Amino acid sequence: MTVHERAGQPATAADSVNIAQLVSAYYVYEPDPRKAQQKVSFGTSGHRGSALARSFNEAHILAISQAICAYREEQGITGPLLLGKDTHALSESAYISALDVFLGNGLEVHVQTDHGYTPTPALSHAILAYNSKQQKQCDGVVITPSHNPPQDGGFKYNPPHGGPADADATRVIEKYANALLSSGLQGVNTCEREDVLSHPKLVFVDWRKHYIDDLPRCIDMERIKSANLRLAIDAMGGAGADYWHQIAETYGLSIDIFNDHVDPGFQFMSLDKDGKIRMDCSSPYAMAGLLAYKDRYDLAGGNDPDYDRHGIVTPDGLMNPNHYLAVAIDYLCKSRQWGSDVAIGKTLVSSQMIDRVVNDNQRRVYEVPVGFKWFAQQLRDGDIGFAGEESAGATLLDREGKVWTTDKDGIVMVLLAAELQAATGESPSAYYKRLCAQHGEAFYQRVDTASSLEQNARFKDIRAYKLKLATLADSNVVDIYTKAPGNDAQFGGVKVVLEDGWFAARPSGTEPVYKIYAESFKSAAHLEQMIAEARDWVAELIQ
Repeated sequence: MTVHERAGQPATAADSVNIAQLVSAYYVYEPDPRKAQQKVSFGTSGHRGSALARSFNEAHILAISQAICAYREEQGITGPLLLGKDTHALSESAYISALDVFLGNGLEVHVQTDHGYTPTPALSHAILAYNSKQQKQCDGVVITPSHNPPQDGGFKYNPPHGGPADADATRVIEKYANALLSSGLQGVNTCEREDVLSHPKLVFVDWRKHYIDDLPRCIDMERIKSANLRLAIDAMGGAGADYWHQIAETYGLSIDIFNDHVDPGFQFMSLDKDGKIRMDCSSPYAMAGLLAYKDRYDLAGGNDPDYDRHGIVTPDGLMNPNHYLAVAIDYLCKSRQWGSDVAIGKTLVSSQMIDRVVNDNQRRVYEVPVGFKWFAQQLRDGDIGFAGEESAGATLLDREGKVWTTDKDGIVMVLLAAELQAATGESPSAYYKRLCAQHGEAFYQRVDTASSLEQNARFKDIRAYKLKLATLADSNVVDIYTKAPGNDAQFGGVKVVLEDGWFAARPSGTEPVYKIYAESFKSAAHLEQMIAEARDWVAELIQ
């Protein structure tokens, strides 16, 4: 993809979505359940869409919420449902719709005090905290499209383990929700004349205070304070802006917080690579505002609107997410007294630098398909000490090796960078340079290639044992697989491991493109050769 001519420049009014029109569309537009693009569809993390495209409207949320009620009953989940939302415009509308159904079905629903915003990790933390003390288990819903543009909405279900629901659960919810859409929402229960915002079964909880007070369990907050680091945060107008203010006050940290006000149009953003407003804290274009101040601070960070992602900025610039994952893992392996059998989780398209770091620390890599749902149960059980994915999402066990969250936590990942710098005296980017000197420099790239939906569907038919490939880019092929080695799950694509690199190809779940991820430990030129030859090989596979 070429870089838009205005990428990294401040957004203007012309770049913004009409919020009034968007919210009106949520209530007025009716989706057509006969059209695939307008049905309920759970991807790697929930159902996402836009009211303007008739893919995230009131009917969708009413149907999904009722389907979740049915799923809870089927699974014997009898505790309260915890409901959180981020700052996207459609999150507010979906919040009211979801309350209407959950309360209309007789559920006790817990929400943030004053109907405030809730980061994804805070909800995960709250589910785990509640279930550790109560016999009747709770679950939760986070209303967020993550870092996606202002016109998008998202709805994600987290079962009692606190992390994203697995494919078995979302398949059931999706199927029932689409049946309700097709029936004109017959069978959806609502509160009718009762006021959902002051319903007797609505319970207000200050998850913000609970989460922030608990932070020393996970991060050495005293060490950060003692180092007197100058810190900055781009709150990106998200659900955790008030969290950062309260963290600074509670722990006596020097933090300058930018973009801490709610603007559902996110007009304070810099435009992303494609010229769109997108709150991606791992993008140097979206983070251009904070990067302009990088020399004023020892360390800076950013979070997307639901705070499940992180961006780490040092005086060297914005760190590549893969680089920071490797740094965090090495530091944690050396600073946490976790059991020797605790593994490190990574997605199969994350950097192989992680494998080298983990092996050097004499731990085991747990490699799974893309999607954080693959880590949730292992995190809850304490089988993996860290879980990370290449798209700047990660979480970890607490300092005693107990579960912290089972969903991505952008707040603790930024605080971990501060702890690392306080403990080692070097920035995370300087730490990564040391890792390269020890393990070799990695050259990594992701390339999107146009395809058709039919071609994308053919990825599912690829079987590793049928593939013949001895060399690629003048390197010997070591392994080819279509199942993740950590949990033996099909990932809907193919990965080829070379003696000095690897590449993986997988289709997009929402667009007529497929993604090629590649990494070389030889050179940038070798990486380009790998990508060129991988494209030809993959194109032949799916013809």
